[in-house]
Amino acid sequence: MTSLAWELRTPSSGNHTAVHERGAMISGRSLATATRYPGLVLSTISLRQSLPATFVRRKGGHALLRRPLCRAWQSTVAPLTPPSTPFPSSPASEPASSSSASREQETGHFDVKPNESLFFFENVFPRKLSFLLRYPTETDGDMTALLRRFHSPAGGGGFSLDPISFVKRAVPGDLPVKVTEIVPRLKDGGAFVKVQHDASTSPSDIEAKLLETLERRPLKPWFSPFRGVKARRVKGTPWLEDLYRFPSNLIKVEFVPPEPGAMAEELSEETLYSMFRRYGKIADIVPQPFDSKVVPKYAQVSFARLSDAIMARNCMHGFVVAEPMGGGKSGTLLRLSYVKRVKAHSIWNWLTSHPRIVIPILAALLAGASVMIFDPIRAFFIKLHVSHSLRFTESRLYKWFKSRTGSLSRRRNADGLNTVWNHRRDLIEQLRNWLDGSSDTFIVVTGPRGSGKIEMVMDQALAGRKNVLLMDCKPIVDASGEAGTIKRLASAVGFRPVFSWANSMSSLIDLAVQSTTGVKAGFSETLDTQVSKILHTTAAALKQIALSARSKHDKDAQLSEDAYLEAHPEKRPVVVIDNYLHKNEGMTIVYDKLADWAASLVQNKVAHVIFLTSDASSSKPLSRAMPDRVFRTLPLGDLDREVAKNLVVSRLAQDGPPRAEPSGRGGGDETAKRMDLTGLDECVETLGGRLTDLEFLSRRIRAGQTPRQAVDEIVSETATDIVKMFLVGGRAAGPDRKWSPEQAWHLIKSLADAPSLRYHQVLLSPAFAASTSSSAADGEAALEALAGAELIALTSHRGRPKLISAGKPLHQAAFALLVADRVLRAKMDMAVVSEMAKAEAKTIDAVETELSVLGRLPRQTLETAGRVTYLLSKLDASQRRIDELDRQMVGLKKVLAEEY
Repeated sequence: MTSLAWELRTPSSGNHTAVHERGAMISGRSLATATRYPGLVLSTISLRQSLPATFVRRKGGHALLRRPLCRAWQSTVAPLTPPSTPFPSSPASEPASSSSASREQETGHFDVKPNESLFFFENVFPRKLSFLLRYPTETDGDMTALLRRFHSPAGGGGFSLDPISFVKRAVPGDLPVKVTEIVPRLKDGGAFVKVQHDASTSPSDIEAKLLETLERRPLKPWFSPFRGVKARRVKGTPWLEDLYRFPSNLIKVEFVPPEPGAMAEELSEETLYSMFRRYGKIADIVPQPFDSKVVPKYAQVSFARLSDAIMARNCMHGFVVAEPMGGGKSGTLLRLSYVKRVKAHSIWNWLTSHPRIVIPILAALLAGASVMIFDPIRAFFIKLHVSHSLRFTESRLYKWFKSRTGSLSRRRNADGLNTVWNHRRDLIEQLRNWLDGSSDTFIVVTGPRGSGKIEMVMDQALAGRKNVLLMDCKPIVDASGEAGTIKRLASAVGFRPVFSWANSMSSLIDLAVQSTTGVKAGFSETLDTQVSKILHTTAAALKQIALSARSKHDKDAQLSEDAYLEAHPEKRPVVVIDNYLHKNEGMTIVYDKLADWAASLVQNKVAHVIFLTSDASSSKPLSRAMPDRVFRTLPLGDLDREVAKNLVVSRLAQDGPPRAEPSGRGGGDETAKRMDLTGLDECVETLGGRLTDLEFLSRRIRAGQTPRQAVDEIVSETATDIVKMFLVGGRAAGPDRKWSPEQAWHLIKSLADAPSLRYHQVLLSPAFAASTSSSAADGEAALEALAGAELIALTSHRGRPKLISAGKPLHQAAFALLVADRVLRAKMDMAVVSEMAKAEAKTIDAVETELSVLGRLPRQTLETAGRVTYLLSKLDASQRRIDELDRQMVGLKKVLAEEY
């Protein structure tokens, strides 16, 4: 009966132990793991002595085995080998074995004798643990000891987690071999096993017997339940390296000479296939490119499975191809190494190769992700902004504190305006009724600046209403650049987070992509798109607010959302758009977008919309947004004289007596003088009923001035502002303004003599009809621009302009003060005369040019006589006017020379 022997030598003591294992004799015996002992070397030794235990360890810490041996088992052991396969047992073999192990450790190569063969067992260790070998503290020996801690205490027939037990069980008991050395290879998931056999036994027969046994009785480790252990004979000289090189199914086969100075041959694909096919399915063989200068020559063999590549690399590394196999006269040595396969990145290559398709798709995906992530957050903040949930002044605690402590100034302001609100009580009640009723049109509150539109709407009509959104167009249109406009619009509606800076970055990316690919990526968004996005999100949030009070217990819970909003107009939030058409030059896109957005709100019954404007032409953009609706308009004019006087008096009475002067500076007489309201009626009539002007007057009287002094200072300051804005500073304004200083002075001078002017009479005047300024050539545009600047006010009749008056009553007095200034009047009159003289000179040049053309005709005919007479009479009239203007110029220059 044949047997398998595991042998051990202890160098320090010289004792030798042999363990004989037979399948029938070890039934019920356990193979346990014990403590490691360093320096134990496997060798072929005498079997005459026995120790209580057997240890097998490769020097250097690569493997450690212990197999307990009981006396009952030793007493039944049969002879180690049959007579036909005697093994040498002389003690003289000990030094040779020790030196052999030392050389293997130093050189990294096995020392295989003629009667020894080397086999590689694959799938013994889990390859997933190979990454632990990256750490320098982990070695093959340490990992083997770690895995053997899972060794089962069951007998030899039980289930075992010991990796080395798979090697023992894989070697059939009837093979005349003796295992002399085991070297685990954790990186490759296998182990090298050196066996000793009789010279009459062929290594090929041993390999065939191993393959047959493993195929008949597969050994499947615990970590690989579907694939068993494989074994192959090592034909080459394996390299026992511990570098950070890990297995790959792609192997590089280099063709090198076996000895220095010899020549190596490049093997063909057929030869490589015949040599490597036995180890597994070959996916591809890629020879070295014919024009490659890389030496040594090589080829790449790709296996379908990683385990097959591991087996081929460990079995064929160092194999010398003889001349009959195509290796050349001196043979060719195969040097095998793993090649880390580089992924093709086909998806990435396709993405980078098709930017015209990928970039728009990427832009769409980014936009979709932005909508999915940020839009709900922005809608949440808009709802908080509209409902004033985060405003501290709207909290109950703050209101209770204000009601207990009181604010004297706020109470006085409210009481002082009671007179005005009582005067406009009908307008306030009308506005409230419109908000409580169903409406699908705009509410437009018109009136000059300072007439109290915003105070009447917000403090009176909407007092106590929670869901109110106030949008002031003035800071939005006054912002610099598109980023500033977007930022201020988002702040007005509570739209956050907003990335106003991202549009500039996106524009640069768009420009770079378009310059390289010829296709606009679409990352950047125009001002139109961004405004529409903000307003669309705001509309969705307003609708959620309108439906937030809806409950399933309501009697009309079965109604749809649109029907519910139409049935409950009081639930809709209110949107107040202040300063609409504040500045109509260059920002029409914002006004048009706001008008269209407001039209969608009222038509869909989402919210009530109130426009506050002081522009008389506001009906044009609003009519474009809702051409089939009639607006509900509330005009606010100046207060009546009696109401204006009562407002000033009530303000003075609520402020209390003025502060007393220090003693020695007038005392009571000065105080009485300050409280003197003589001439208040005339002063109020001069100022008119403009709310802001009346507030200014009452503050000045409170400061100690008499009504006449206060009005004189107010009129003087207004006149100074008019000179700076329209007369002197108007020349430096450039082409942006559509009127000239001469046209403004003509209106000032004419309105100082009459309270109103006929519209077309002004258009036919020389200052408007014959202006030489390119920016003020259009008279109607100049009048509209001056009305927008509030120098004048236009009164319409049946849709056409009819009368021109001062922008506010205070301007009428300021105009009279300016005209009374002889120096200013002479200066501006001289500018007007010069403008008229230039117009007449221009007419004369045109007449002379035409007369010269007629004079060059071959003969004078009767048909041209009438035209020549007309041109001569026009030339004479223009010359007469120039002479008259020159005489006026002389008088005006005299005034400028004599007056200060």
